[in-house]
Amino acid sequence: MKPDRPLIWSVISQTTLLLVAQWELGCSGMTLNAVPLPRAPRLSHGAGAGALAHRQKRSWVWNQFFVLEEFTGDEPLYVGKLHSDVDKGEGKVKYVLMGEGASSIFTIDEDTGDIHAIKRLDREEQAYYTLRAQAVDYGTSRPVEPESEFVIKVQDINDNEPKFLDGPYNTRVPEMSPVGTSVVQVVATDADDPTYGNSARVVYSILEGQPYFSVDPKTGVIRTALPNMDREARDQYLLVIQAKDMVGQMGGLSGTTSVTVTLSDVNDNPPRFSRKSYQFSVPESLPVASVVAKIKALDSDVGPNAEMEYRIIDGDGLGMFRVSTDKDTQEGIITLLKNLDFETKTTYSLRIEASNRHPDSRFLSQGMFSDTAMVRLIVENVDEPPVFSSSLSKMVVSEAAKVGTIVGTVSANDPDSTNSPIRYSIDRNTDLERFFNIEATTGIISTAKSLDREVNAVHNITILAIESLDPAQVGKGVALITVMDINDNAPVFAIEYETFLCEGSSPAQVIETISAVDRDEPPSGHRFFFSLAAEAAGNLNFTLRDNKDNTASILTKRTGFQRRQQSMYRLPVLIVDSGTPALSSTNTLSIRVCECDGDGSPQSCGTEAFMLSAGLSTGALIAILACILTLLVLVLLIVMMRRRKKEPLILDEDRDVRENIVRYDDEGGGEEDTEAFDMVALRNLNVVRDSKSRRDVTPEVTTLYAPRPPPYKAVPADNNGIFREFIWDRLKEADVDPTAPPYDSLQTYAFEGSGSVAESLSTLESLSTDSDQNYDYLSDWGPRFRKLADLYGHTDGSNIFSS
Repeated sequence: MKPDRPLIWSVISQTTLLLVAQWELGCSGMTLNAVPLPRAPRLSHGAGAGALAHRQKRSWVWNQFFVLEEFTGDEPLYVGKLHSDVDKGEGKVKYVLMGEGASSIFTIDEDTGDIHAIKRLDREEQAYYTLRAQAVDYGTSRPVEPESEFVIKVQDINDNEPKFLDGPYNTRVPEMSPVGTSVVQVVATDADDPTYGNSARVVYSILEGQPYFSVDPKTGVIRTALPNMDREARDQYLLVIQAKDMVGQMGGLSGTTSVTVTLSDVNDNPPRFSRKSYQFSVPESLPVASVVAKIKALDSDVGPNAEMEYRIIDGDGLGMFRVSTDKDTQEGIITLLKNLDFETKTTYSLRIEASNRHPDSRFLSQGMFSDTAMVRLIVENVDEPPVFSSSLSKMVVSEAAKVGTIVGTVSANDPDSTNSPIRYSIDRNTDLERFFNIEATTGIISTAKSLDREVNAVHNITILAIESLDPAQVGKGVALITVMDINDNAPVFAIEYETFLCEGSSPAQVIETISAVDRDEPPSGHRFFFSLAAEAAGNLNFTLRDNKDNTASILTKRTGFQRRQQSMYRLPVLIVDSGTPALSSTNTLSIRVCECDGDGSPQSCGTEAFMLSAGLSTGALIAILACILTLLVLVLLIVMMRRRKKEPLILDEDRDVRENIVRYDDEGGGEEDTEAFDMVALRNLNVVRDSKSRRDVTPEVTTLYAPRPPPYKAVPADNNGIFREFIWDRLKEADVDPTAPPYDSLQTYAFEGSGSVAESLSTLESLSTDSDQNYDYLSDWGPRFRKLADLYGHTDGSNIFSS
């Protein structure tokens, strides 16, 4: 190949051939160079250009091949042809294809340069493929042309229908919305190429839902198409929307979706009563605040639009009844405000209005959003209990009143038209001690016992009024009886005084200030008078001064008090109250002589303290008591230990070990296991133990078959033969019973003998004169049988019992 000769690529495409010519000035004269486009091979001018030496050479430039998607032919699809002017048709040039889909999707004829697609292509999966082509020498495989890059673009066809990716749709729109109200926008997408043809151009239409709704063909916005769509008539609509590509033309593909439109409620309906009048019966005994009746107005709306308010706007029961709204049921609740009385008024009328709580101003032009109804309430007569003229009767009585004194009177009447006679009684649960009585017919209350204000100043008793014609009708009233005070209690010391006197006290020294209390409560208050009792009028040691303020002072009259001479003085004090008549009492004040410190505080008082100071101190006495207590504890321990030592180690005959169950935590091995238990005691029934076992010695364990000296001796069979025979039979049965427990098990048999050693104590035969039975032994049985011994005992009989 000559270096100054240009190389030429010739490209033939099945679909289109793009020619671009560009002239440039070369460095040595006018030359034609190929100008590459993006992702396109570089080409030189075609054959025959060398004939014009002085003309600018023309270069053919191309950018891509096109191949139709979804081709379904039997043969590979021809895409285009690559050709180099180096190829003279002599078979020396070979074409090689590289890049995306080379060999797997696209193939090239090595000799001719023809490109074919061997697989069906889908533009929606991959829109174009970038490949590289090269011409090489057939023998040496060396390039004869530079490598060139080109693009094979997949050309779209309308093979995808529109799809609603967000469907199906659910939306709401208020009822009674104007025509053209936007409901929702639906969007369909088409996977085809939107830049090529009309394959992806979608238009919308409504298949179902007319004439109520419409859809914009370009935007997919759904709007209302009819006015006054009423939720109460129909609250839901199902629309079917279609999206079709190819701008809706014939042959286009389509897809559908559903749109559920729910009409939301607005307050366009007023409340309405189902009837214009209602009638209810009300018993006159109904308590205040009770529910009398319930009424309800109907509203076709829902939620807050159906919330109502009720009010009484007219009628003669405005003060007797009230109406409120139940928030849950929207009912009008009529309740009672005052007690009803059939004898006073038998009927009431109420005019009740129901109105919407949240009216909508848009619909007020249709009329008032309220309704009214008449409610007639008929009072039913009820046999009522008697009613007291006053539910609380206050009475006053003196505590000095004699039994039978009239305290007051209560009165009750039957509110019914029958006007039944009334009988009165006292609820004794409120007058447990029966201080009062009441006249059954008149209601007069009188005292039944003497009263004591200091014990109970107020009596709160319940009076029962009972209808004579119907005792089940009982009315209750309360009588509050206050007991008035009289001066029946003498004054006494306010507290129990503990008065101390120092040995060094001087004359006229106040050693105590006393006061008094009185259980009475005079209206003007207490006034007490203090003085020394008559027996202490000539007292040389102490005197009393009345302070005129319900207190008195005790003063000394001399000095030189000595506790060794006299440790205690007792001073009688007379206290008089101001009642009518005046009451008095004599109270004794104990004065103890004490040794005092420099501040006058008593240290030790009385002769006992003097003796203690002269003898042992308090600490010494406590030490002596502790030693005595310790000695007593030691003696008690010694006695207990000696008693334990005296307990015998040998079991005596009175303590039968056969009544004791000894537990061993050992599981036996059946009949072959004889090491832990001695079976001889169960096998040999004619012997009893001879030797006594010690409780502090563990018994020696031997096998059943080991020889040992016989520790048993035979006993007469006639004493226990019946029991031995019984047990022997049971052992034989256990030996042959495969379900019986092993030898090391405790088997218990309940058996009652045929007779008693003492025989019968029945007196049926003892009355016979020819009986030779001797009952002298009864006198040895103790005091319980002494009576029998006196009746049946005699000296000449013989005792049939053997020792």
